[in-house]
Amino acid sequence: MIWQTSRFQLDLSRPHVMGIVNATPDSFSDGGQYFSSAASLSGVFVHCEKLLSEGADILDIGGESTRPGAPPVPLAQELARVLPVVRHALTLGVPVSVDTYKPEVMRAVLDLGADIVNDIWALRQPGALQAVAAHPACGVCLMHMHREPQTMQAQPMHGDVVPQVLSFLQHEAQALQAAGVEKARIVLDAGVGFGKTLAQNFSLLARQHELLAAGYPVLAAWSRKSSLAAVCGAPAGEPLDMAQRLVPSVAAALLAVERGARIVRVHDVRETVQALKVWTAASRPAAQD
Repeated sequence: MIWQTSRFQLDLSRPHVMGIVNATPDSFSDGGQYFSSAASLSGVFVHCEKLLSEGADILDIGGESTRPGAPPVPLAQELARVLPVVRHALTLGVPVSVDTYKPEVMRAVLDLGADIVNDIWALRQPGALQAVAAHPACGVCLMHMHREPQTMQAQPMHGDVVPQVLSFLQHEAQALQAAGVEKARIVLDAGVGFGKTLAQNFSLLARQHELLAAGYPVLAAWSRKSSLAAVCGAPAGEPLDMAQRLVPSVAAALLAVERGARIVRVHDVRETVQALKVWTAASRPAAQD
């Protein structure tokens, strides 16, 4: 299975690790430790290089936090955050993904040469689908989100989410193909934590194989999610700190790959890569005497 992106054809016969690069001062996962102002962009550049040294296959750059309740970021501010990081990442020889739902940002980063658009809105914002369809080869990740970041956890989904998520993603992927985007460019993300309850999130992991019925590669993004803290004994109202989420995050990534995910989007690249090396070794056919 190949994922076609702007500059690369990614062979997904092995799982790929997408390293998260937050060019934001308010990310839920790193507290903005890699970004505080334009003067600190060098720290984000160093973080990109660190993730690659740890084994990341793809860099995913975002300039707007999508944590529950996060306020939207003005277009000019998101561009100011993202464009310098994308320019640097494009010099590093790996696929560059940009986490955005704004069509103006999509066009700007694709014009620079970015490889992938990773959209939590699944290209449902006006002009977003057209921005991707106009590009001859970029990859795209379509994610399921219930409602929007400001309201998604206040009023989560009802019922069995797996068929609902599958139906939504199939519909959006087919709409994109109808606009002229080849199937090989499309990856799907179930949107763990985006408008789902704790039980619903884990049903998406337990039954992830059902999402493969759509016929597209699946990206899993469990890294440091609050659902992991909730099942690991965090006191009510006191989430696990980020260091305590490391082992649960790696475990979730490994389970996702075991259930068919071809890309895992993670903060802790080194540890995830090491775990996947063990999984790969254990998955090889036994040597014959």
